[in-house]
Amino acid sequence: MKKLFLFLAVVAMMVACTSKKECAHKHPCFVYNASIYELNTRQFTPEGTFAAAEAELPRLAELGYDIIWIMPIQPIGELERKGGLGSYYAIKDYCAFNPEFGTREDFEHFLAKAHELGFKVILDWVANHTAPDSEWTKNDGWHYRDSLGNLMVQYDWTDISKLNYENQDMRAAMKQAMHWWMDTIGIDGFRCDVAGEVPTDFWNDAMAELRVKHPKMFTLAEDEAKAQELTETAFDMYYGWELHHLMNSVAQGKKTVQDLWDYFAKVDRTIRPEAIRMNFTSNHDENSWNGTEFERMGDASDLFAVFTYIVPGMPMIYTGQPSGNHHRLEFFEKDLIDRVEGAPQKAMYTKLNALRENNFALWSNEIGAPMVRLEADNDKVFACVRSAVCPKSNKENTVVAIMNMSDKEQTVTVTLGEHAGKYTCVCGKTKKIKSTVKLTLQPWQHIILTK
Repeated sequence: MKKLFLFLAVVAMMVACTSKKECAHKHPCFVYNASIYELNTRQFTPEGTFAAAEAELPRLAELGYDIIWIMPIQPIGELERKGGLGSYYAIKDYCAFNPEFGTREDFEHFLAKAHELGFKVILDWVANHTAPDSEWTKNDGWHYRDSLGNLMVQYDWTDISKLNYENQDMRAAMKQAMHWWMDTIGIDGFRCDVAGEVPTDFWNDAMAELRVKHPKMFTLAEDEAKAQELTETAFDMYYGWELHHLMNSVAQGKKTVQDLWDYFAKVDRTIRPEAIRMNFTSNHDENSWNGTEFERMGDASDLFAVFTYIVPGMPMIYTGQPSGNHHRLEFFEKDLIDRVEGAPQKAMYTKLNALRENNFALWSNEIGAPMVRLEADNDKVFACVRSAVCPKSNKENTVVAIMNMSDKEQTVTVTLGEHAGKYTCVCGKTKKIKSTVKLTLQPWQHIILTK
């Protein structure tokens, strides 16, 4: 129940600090202050089932997450299957449940519990392809085929067959399947796999139809190259792939603080302000194929986790990150996450989720505040401020972040100017900060101040 009470408190804050017109602008109200947790059902618990995952929901609620993105849960194809259990993304039947995870009734029970705790649940939707033994492959013209009539794969994804969106019957069936999950099962939206590989006009049509009955539906596109196009009508949020790779490169000493600021300036020029960026240090692809955040970012992993909450957008956390998981999870086999006793990441993510929910300056897009660069005399230090005034109470909320993005101790003088005043550190101490402050920061150290 703690999650529900926290949710109600946040709603009250949103009502106090936004008008109805603003809240109804582009996205559902719950989106603006949310954080998202990507749930890998297979690896999340020893059992790898809906029932076992349901038992963990109160723990996720205590950590402060708002949206659960659950990886595909439909049956996996057997033909050309990779590994022993196969890829979640080789869908055999869109309107059924993978028996590896449990029954329809098990999932509905999981979903009901999630909703009771205040979560929104979005399903990973694979609209670009099916398994080669899907029933849809029996329908003439629903998939691409070569000159010999063989089903065509995409890239090196040999366990899938690419769908043909020139076929209107296939399009209609895809929309119908999405409606079933929303109308009958009761999920709250979709994370759409390789969204840029599917024609944008399909997404526009499908999402418009769904929103007639489900105006509070939340949609996430796995794409950044087409973010401007995809978020015009169909999607609320896009993937911050470029920012993710930049964070990896800064952690490895290959890119700089200035490269980060150049990226944010480019986004401001090229992507519509209503589009929400998803910020992350890991996900299922990165973990399995490129390594854990600890492998890619080393000692900078915690700093960049904080960074994803400070910069504009919505933070996303992958299965196992709050538990201190240090290994690459097998993609096609059962491979349980590490649950490290006393892992500091648990406390860190709990604090970060509370920081975001309690400071409306950090909320997404038009409800939150723009990020402004603070003057700093050391190019290894990222210093920014986000400051907003509540239109109802006329109270100001300001968050200052000062981050040493290097593996060496750094001394820096930061100019806060008009943002000087009495601040509370995330550590709990309150201190008056002058317009100019000189600091010595340890490698990868960060200071977060709020007022």
